[in-house]
Amino acid sequence: MTPDAEAIRVFEHAGWERAANTYERTFATATRPFIPGVLDAGNVGAGTSVLDVACGPGFVAAAAADRGAVARGLDFSAAMLGVARALHPGIVFEQGDAEALPYPDGSFTSVVSNFGIHHVPRPILALRQAHRVLCPGGTLAFTIWAAPAENVAWKLVFDAIRRCGDMAASQAPAPGGGFGTPDDCAAALEQAGFSGIGTHKLAGVWRQPDGPALLAALRSGTARMAALIEAQAVDAMPAIIADIDGAAEAYRDEDGLAIPLAAFVAFGRKE
Repeated sequence: MTPDAEAIRVFEHAGWERAANTYERTFATATRPFIPGVLDAGNVGAGTSVLDVACGPGFVAAAAADRGAVARGLDFSAAMLGVARALHPGIVFEQGDAEALPYPDGSFTSVVSNFGIHHVPRPILALRQAHRVLCPGGTLAFTIWAAPAENVAWKLVFDAIRRCGDMAASQAPAPGGGFGTPDDCAAALEQAGFSGIGTHKLAGVWRQPDGPALLAALRSGTARMAALIEAQAVDAMPAIIADIDGAAEAYRDEDGLAIPLAAFVAFGRKE
């Protein structure tokens, strides 16, 4: 069945509008450690003209600017852009659609997206748009999460809901793009016209004080995971929380929980 692009867009937009005010102190603590990897893969450095697609609060654009790049960000969420502009007043942030970028051909030497492309209803359109706005020789780089087996935060929640809740409870539309593996990403990049395609794994650690805090961060700082959590029956939540809290103790050190995370960065060049 073909995904309903408009339903996905409406769902994702509502989710990120809701998460905007809490994202910095919740889920951003999981995504920010991967920023250097996506900037490195995108060849972002001094003098680079870089576009951060699905920029959220602008952390990738700000990190690019810290490297000496001329950075700007684009997002479809006005609430996220409000946060980005308040945090980074020296950077231009614009509202727009990743599937129809409002820039002329060849505008940037780098396009990057940190965990954004897989939220777009039609990711292949976003990749083609990135290819269009890149200058010849320019680079696109984006990150996706690895499978839950390597992303312990996701595994803890999914396992708990399987045991104590209902994995089918969420009414969220199916994701728009098949970006579950590095091979999926490489194939999409090739389809979008890129060459010099590659992927590699990135590792990170998400610090949380305990299992309930981990669940709360995902619940308030995400869209699709939040929808799954919110859909659970009220009387199932104590058992879900207890399950997560107990299993998470395996990752405790002297500073709290150190939850292993893994992602893949995919990249390609415009000839």
